[in-house]
Amino acid sequence: MKETDKRRWLEITAVIVTGVMKYVLMDWLNLRAFYIAAASIFWSGYIYKRYRVNEFILQQWGFRKDFFKKTFLFLTPFVLVMIAAIIWYGISYNAIFLNWHVIPVFLFYPAWGIIQQFLIVALVAGNLQAISTVNLSKTQIFLLTSMFFAWVHYPSLPLMVFTFFMEFVFLIAYFKWRNLWPLGLFHGWVASLLLFFVLGRDLWNELWTVF
Repeated sequence: MKETDKRRWLEITAVIVTGVMKYVLMDWLNLRAFYIAAASIFWSGYIYKRYRVNEFILQQWGFRKDFFKKTFLFLTPFVLVMIAAIIWYGISYNAIFLNWHVIPVFLFYPAWGIIQQFLIVALVAGNLQAISTVNLSKTQIFLLTSMFFAWVHYPSLPLMVFTFFMEFVFLIAYFKWRNLWPLGLFHGWVASLLLFFVLGRDLWNELWTVF
């Protein structure tokens, strides 16, 4: 089934709406668990629906086996530097490293990270590259997409800066090898450590707090 520019714009719009709903449900109403579950279910359903119509769409989006190792190894030095910086910051500012809540977040956050990377790199950046009426260079696409991802993390300025640079590097890897899995895994692992040891946020508690 041939992809159309109309569908690509609709997908980008749907991702933007998902970002806006983050502010409503997570930041305003404090329904973090509900938002994450609802977004994950909706987009998982969309992925399955598109796969039923076009069996090659998963490959096109980056849900593939090939190039996993190359993508993983390419991103590893960058991720190790980030983790080292996070640990250094945590030690310097007496972060609490023995909070067991970091364990379930570290294990389950990559699943949410994969969904986020699918939305950002496949549906936003990938569609911007493919739309026939848009004539943007890769650098422009990387900048626009990274800025959008940073905007989603407003109002935390440190998190916005961090996510901008992280996503820019992730986009370089994605456009080179088109494999989403390492992006989602690293997103989940690094974000878990960053939230706990730099921003001082207990994401496990935040998920179950509704007031």
